Amino acid sequence: MAGRFFVKQDHQGPPGVAHGGVIAAALDEAMALAVHAEGIGAWTRSLRLELSAPAAVGTFVRLEARIDERGERRLETSAEATGDDGERVAAAAA
Repeated sequence: MAGRFFVKQDHQGPPGVAHGGVIAAALDEAMALAVHAEGIGAWTRSLRLELSAPAAVGTFVRLEARIDERGERRLETSAEATGDDGERVAAAAA
């Protein structure tokens, strides 16, 4: 699953950049969409997040999410966020 979102002024944490919680929520949503696209109903039990670089207000962040492992009662998913310049902003797993 891939998509992008625009970092608005309302998403700001530190001056001029997106709040880490906004990035975390976007990655969580991307992973949820990847799961639901497969017709699976699930929710996030635990989210691991690594913030790597700031995402500036007024730029797009690209999101890519996938299902890495599928068990009978458990899924492992991961996602990555990159900035306009291709630099990794954050990665998450759930």
